[in-house]
Amino acid sequence: MPSFVLSCEAVFGADNERLVIRHDAGSSAAPYVAGTLLAARRVGSFTGLKRGLDAVMD
Repeated sequence: MPSFVLSCEAVFGADNERLVIRHDAGSSAAPYVAGTLLAARRVGSFTGLKRGLDAVMD
């Protein structure tokens, strides 16, 4: 599709079942830029290790 530039799919399976998680990224980098800027602005206020953007968000 012309509006999508990247697609990522994770497939988990067991006997007689399958779970598929799919992410289709659009052509805009805005969501990634917004998350990176949020992390860069907040990093100075933390002590120790933070894993994941959810640990940075309010």
